[in-house]
This record gives sequence, C-alpha cells and structure tokens, in this order.
Amino acid sequence: MRQSEKPATALTARRPAAALTLAAVAALLTGCGSQPAGSHPAAAAAAGAGAPTVSGGAAPCATPRPKPAGGTPAPSRPARDGVRITAVGPACAQYEVTNPNAEPYDVTVVFSRSPGAVGGAPENVTRTVTALAPGATATGQLDLPGPTPARPGTTPQVEIVKVRSVPSVEAPQPGGPCPPSGLRLYADDGDAAMGLRAVGLHLRNCGTATVNLDGYPALQLLDAEHRPVDGVRLLSGGAGIATGTGADTPPQKIALRPGEGARATLVWRNTTGDGAPVNAPYARVRATADAAPVMVTPELDLGTTGRLGIGAWAREDAAAQPPATRPPAGAG
Repeated sequence: MRQSEKPATALTARRPAAALTLAAVAALLTGCGSQPAGSHPAAAAAAGAGAPTVSGGAAPCATPRPKPAGGTPAPSRPARDGVRITAVGPACAQYEVTNPNAEPYDVTVVFSRSPGAVGGAPENVTRTVTALAPGATATGQLDLPGPTPARPGTTPQVEIVKVRSVPSVEAPQPGGPCPPSGLRLYADDGDAAMGLRAVGLHLRNCGTATVNLDGYPALQLLDAEHRPVDGVRLLSGGAGIATGTGADTPPQKIALRPGEGARATLVWRNTTGDGAPVNAPYARVRATADAAPVMVTPELDLGTTGRLGIGAWAREDAAAQPPATRPPAGAG
C-alpha cells in the first residue's frame, strides 16, 4: 500500500445523508462526548463522532490559554492550508477549518494523535468537512488517547499531517446517492512496492442509461495549490512504466449498463535523479470526453521521471464496487 500513513478514506470526501439539509449538517459538532447547543439531533446521529460545525458552542478541551504579561491571549497554533488546532487538553483537541476559495469545498484533514506519555504510539485520524461555504470556518473536536501509564501533567499530542481539498461539485462520491451525472468515480488507496506506484480509478454506472467507454480516461494533473502541473508525459497504457500492473490491457469499447462498473489503473515510479521532483496530489478525471470532471487525490509522487501511465477502462466485477443506490430522478 502507500509508503506512509494510509487513511482509509483520507483523500475521498464523504457526503452527508441525502435526508439531511446542509444547514443541519453544518450545525454538527461532536467529540469528547459533547454536542453543541441547538444542533440538530438527527443530523448529529447521522454524521457520527468528530463531525465539524460552522458554529461554536462546544465545551472547551482545555483551560483558557494563559495571558502573557501584556494581557493579550496567547495565539493558537499557526494554520496549515486553512486548518488550525485551537486547543489541546487531556481528553480532546479542537480545530478550525476555513475555506478561502470562492466556491464550496470538501476538505479532508489527516491528524496525528498520540498519548502524552513518552513512548506512546501515534495514530492517524481523518476528518472531512463537506460543502464548506466560501469564507466559512467549521470547528470540530478529536478524542485523544490518554497517557499510558497516566502521569500528572502529561498532555496528548496532536498535529496536522496533511490537508487535501476539492471543489464540492467535483468531489468523488464512492457511496451515498447517485451523482446527477449518473456516474460514480473515485480513486482507491493504491499500492506501492520498490518505488513503483499503482492507483485504481473506479467507475460505476449508477444512473439509468448505458454509458459507452472507448479507451482511456482523460486526466489533468494538479499541484497542492490546484494549479496545472506541466512537463509530465501522460502515456496511454502502463507498459512503458512496468508490466503486470493492470494498466497495460489493450483498450476496448465497453457498453457500461446501469449497475455495471469499470476500472482504469494509473502507474508510475517515484525514482529521483537530476532535477526537481514533481508531486501532483490531485488529478481531475473525465471518464469520457463529455463527462463531468471528478477531482481525485492519487498523491502522484512522480520523482524526476516525468511520466505517468494511464490504463484503459476495463470491466470490473460489481462485487468490487460500493453497494448500488437508487439513481436520482432524471439521472442518465
């Protein structure tokens, strides 16, 4: 699997249940066993622990920060890509997520948390804010493991490992209601071995009309600031990178009927040599030339190789896909 931490859903946005309104979801705040005053009980139950809210009201995780001699409160930790840890206490930590963009975004944050005692093993925890409005700030809390063994004065540690964000209209939807396009597209967590990387793109027709696939998905690579990445050769097929990865299957015409799925494999090496390594965390993917784009997060660490192999679409057993859901009215 990936070389470093591998959150199971770290880089795919999760959608709230269709029955919930955005206002209800935005009012959520759980963690440390607390719930903000005035939040919607049904929304809180559906979202689960750790869900963020755009309003405050949670019980503080820690005592107020001490004031320096001048009487001004000490600042919170520096923000990283719009995410800031605002308080850390013995049982939980509080954080804020701000969307500086001009459209709603889904923001996924990977935190590292560990007990306060020396030798405590850290673990990664993922939280996702969906449909965060432009300029809005959501708050949330994380449960933290206590020190083992307990020692007076010890405090758990929490750090921001990684922040990834995608426009909400382009966010992958591996589960939940069928997207208006009638196509569900997402990336898996991938595989890595001896510098060779492979990530699968999964496509499912959850609509009502047959979709014709012919060849390869179209990709645009993006850097951490969502800017296009130039200078990378996009190869049709993966044979130029390595064989036996599943990306070197010849292209074929596929009539993807409702309920059926397909898969394409991305393959690359992260070998480094002369020059600056290229990293493209994001890829904007179109399953067909006229399909709506979906922004996935394959974490393409291309090294200095300058090449990415893109496999052709091939049929995928329905058992490898998420459970089918009822398509929306007019889908397809």
